Amino acid sequence: MTPIIEVKNLKKSFGNLHVLKDIEFQTDKGDVVCLIGSSGSGKSTMLRCINLLETADSGQIFVKGKDILSGNINVNQYRAQVGMVFQSFNLFNNMNVLKNCTVSQIKVLKRGKKEAEEKALFYLRKVGMQDFIHASPMQLSGGQKQRVAIARALCMDPEILLFDEPTSALDPETVGEVLDIMKQLAKEGLTMIVVTHEMSFAKEVANRVIFMDKGVITEEGSPDRIFNNPEHERTKEFLKRIIR
Repeated sequence: MTPIIEVKNLKKSFGNLHVLKDIEFQTDKGDVVCLIGSSGSGKSTMLRCINLLETADSGQIFVKGKDILSGNINVNQYRAQVGMVFQSFNLFNNMNVLKNCTVSQIKVLKRGKKEAEEKALFYLRKVGMQDFIHASPMQLSGGQKQRVAIARALCMDPEILLFDEPTSALDPETVGEVLDIMKQLAKEGLTMIVVTHEMSFAKEVANRVIFMDKGVITEEGSPDRIFNNPEHERTKEFLKRIIR
């Protein structure tokens, strides 16, 4: 079976700072992969390269067998298939919740307004935000904004969802709401790559955990192996510090 995502020899620098050094990994359809590691280890940059928000210096990223770095790609249509949920929500503050969830459907997928609104309502119900369709994002809490952001991404019928620290800007009470939605999506078989500091989520939901350090993949394996029997000294140090 061809992996849904395959990254080969990926490199990325910002000036003299080598953020990604020869990254290689692959993900099969239905996998939930959690990327863990200290801030600055390259996790978010790798996600942003997969979503074409950053341009890799060299290497290849195959999505469903096609090299997305080869140049001849419609970025908006690609991002409909490979959605991204950001830590800062990235909602449009000048549009209400419903419009946030329909605008890309209409523009990119060329759906009619009625179909786009039906799809938006379906996913807003799924994340418990159907009562807020006329609200502005500025009237919402962080947890509510993140739930709308997830609904917006799902409206595009993505095959893969990338989550970049989706709970790090939330207060502790609302973290659980967002993680519960992500757990449900994992159960439904959505392919997910999640940059997270929520180790309990990684243990419970991921079928693979990747530990990154200083721009390289130091270690990867099942949650059981990474959390209970890490091989690399650096992984052990990181986990000891983060899991009290």
